[in-house]
Amino acid sequence: MDTPMARIRLVFCGTPQFAVPTLEALIQAGHEIPLVVTQPDRPVGRKQVLTAPPVKQTALAHNLEVIQPEKIKNNSEFRARLEAIAPDAIVVVAYGRIIPKWMLDLPRLGCINLHGSLLPKYRGAAPIQWAIANGDEVLGNTTMLLEEGLDTGLMLLQQTLSFKSDFPNTAAEALKQLASLGAPMVIDTLEGLANGTLIPLPQDDSQATLAPILTREDGRVDFNKLESLQIFNRWRAFQPWPGVFTTIEGKKLILNEISPVPYGPPNAKAYQPGEVWSIGKEVFVACAGGSHLELLEIQLEGKNRTTPDEFFRGHKLSPGLRLGQ
Repeated sequence: MDTPMARIRLVFCGTPQFAVPTLEALIQAGHEIPLVVTQPDRPVGRKQVLTAPPVKQTALAHNLEVIQPEKIKNNSEFRARLEAIAPDAIVVVAYGRIIPKWMLDLPRLGCINLHGSLLPKYRGAAPIQWAIANGDEVLGNTTMLLEEGLDTGLMLLQQTLSFKSDFPNTAAEALKQLASLGAPMVIDTLEGLANGTLIPLPQDDSQATLAPILTREDGRVDFNKLESLQIFNRWRAFQPWPGVFTTIEGKKLILNEISPVPYGPPNAKAYQPGEVWSIGKEVFVACAGGSHLELLEIQLEGKNRTTPDEFFRGHKLSPGLRLGQ
């Protein structure tokens, strides 16, 4: 007969939807959560409606106390609050703030983080997106003990996720899957630390890669440097934001749907990177290395989405027209 897991007193720090399954799993497991820490409410959408982060919404639905400090490093009131709670562990999932040393040193079991990569690969703010952008077909999660370095802490548990390089396997889908997979692993991590059966392992720093926070410019397509499959992988990775885009005659053109084409249209290699041509209703753009993409749905900034065929009926597809110029 299995021995029931001891109830652990913990503080949970998280902000986006990715963190919600772990919070729910901790609640379901019966752990004591006297405090949930999340980022302040932010304006969302075109109308900039002030919106509570998903973790706050979930915590309040379970009658948990929530605080939303703007800063935590030198926040004496926040520090006193956590020291009074004296948590056994602090669980951090996509909180979006650097955890200061005083907070790292506070709980006896440490600050436990769920990170969406197979560390030491993809340290940083956007591991799932950059893994997909690089064409990885095996993604994963790691639980680790946080330290002052960027995702450099001792590893606890890992799990993998097979993720094929095709539609609809976008980063949005990967985030959902990894969030669901990671939640029970956090429970297992807490249990292993509490009963002393889990041995933390150091990372191999020589194998580390970085996954920096996404910027809008990451979505800009350079047809001269990227082959069609690389562009498609970036499209998959950067959903829902920043997406991928280029320019046409100086105006932003969003590539809402694209597909790398496995066959070569006649004379495809004769076209320069960024050059657009059509065969019937199909519209293609040349990419690096003699590769090419089919454009399936595009959107001129400020306009509605449309098919390339419809777009170029009103925007003449002249010979030699190049995107990104």
